[in-house]
Amino acid sequence: MKTDHHVILRVVAKPLIPIISLFALYVHFHGDYSPGGGFQAGVIIAVAVILYSLIFGITPAMKAVPPWFARSLSALGFIIFGAVGVWALMMGGNYLDYDALFNEEPGGHYGQHYGILFVELGVLFAVAGSMLSIFYAFAGRVTEIKDEDW
Repeated sequence: MKTDHHVILRVVAKPLIPIISLFALYVHFHGDYSPGGGFQAGVIIAVAVILYSLIFGITPAMKAVPPWFARSLSALGFIIFGAVGVWALMMGGNYLDYDALFNEEPGGHYGQHYGILFVELGVLFAVAGSMLSIFYAFAGRVTEIKDEDW
């Protein structure tokens, strides 16, 4: 008869992981007005998935968020970040010059707001995808070593 010694952790983690993810969105969208932003939100999202994998196992975590999705998310984040800079260059400004995005006068409202939002979204995707990819790479190696050694 096999007993589950992690019942309390599993019961606590099930409602806690969505709350952690929701907090990541809060940190991301309030990064313009308070401490936080894309980097911090990306790390928090990755921590939610890593917590899930530590409690429920690496295989269920890789089924929930596959490694190919983490790599694709990371690549998409870098593309979004770079695309905002190229967009500013194409509009006649400097790289990541938000005022040039909509051909506004310096200090315009739309360019600053949407430029920062897109860049922070790219950073969130890049950081979350990169952190998960690194975790999956290390977790996969530990699993291989355990299986071979035992």
